[in-house]
Amino acid sequence: MHPAYRLGAREALGAQAVAMACTFIAFGAAVHAAGFGLGWGLVSSAGVYGMAGQMVLLGAHPGAETAAVAGSLMANARFLPMAASLAPLVRGPLAPFCVPFVAITPWAAAMRRLPGLPEPDRARWFLGFGLTVWTVGLLTTALGHAIAGYLSPPVLRLLLMVNVLYFALLIAAGLARGGPWRASLAGAVAAPFALLLPPGLPPAWGLLGAALAGGTAAFLLRRR
Repeated sequence: MHPAYRLGAREALGAQAVAMACTFIAFGAAVHAAGFGLGWGLVSSAGVYGMAGQMVLLGAHPGAETAAVAGSLMANARFLPMAASLAPLVRGPLAPFCVPFVAITPWAAAMRRLPGLPEPDRARWFLGFGLTVWTVGLLTTALGHAIAGYLSPPVLRLLLMVNVLYFALLIAAGLARGGPWRASLAGAVAAPFALLLPPGLPPAWGLLGAALAGGTAAFLLRRR
């Protein structure tokens, strides 16, 4: 195995793997509670590989499969700008194999780590990291499904939030190092406006609108 693969896999087994494992344990338990088998949970974790999209599919009503797939695609649309920002860093014949593993955890780690690696090693590092956390997601989905009866609803909600807290800490650490403070500030200011929706609109539109407004404000602040 190329040293860059081993380095990526080793670095994946840290705090990010623990945070991700907590979320996928909660998902596996939620799959069990919804009456779905382990196979459904594993296919969802392996193929969708994005908790927001997976939860949309899990909560779909019978007969609304098309809407559920569309909702899952919209929930995971954030992967498109992630892939676009990652593309200049990962080039070469292995780059296409990295695409299925673009998710928030590998992307956040790669954006911090890849600029400091030699260009020929970047795709290998990302594949080592991505495959490792993807495997962690599958294993912990199965674990959550197996121990679902032992986890209370408050514990499940807490497990789902661990990954969110982890990334909040990453943002804070980035700001301490002079990171994108405009984006963080604009997002924090815009987020409460997600609750101010006209009657009849689904809640997801508020989050989408707040993200659009906050991201645009951050972009304009940087231009100024």
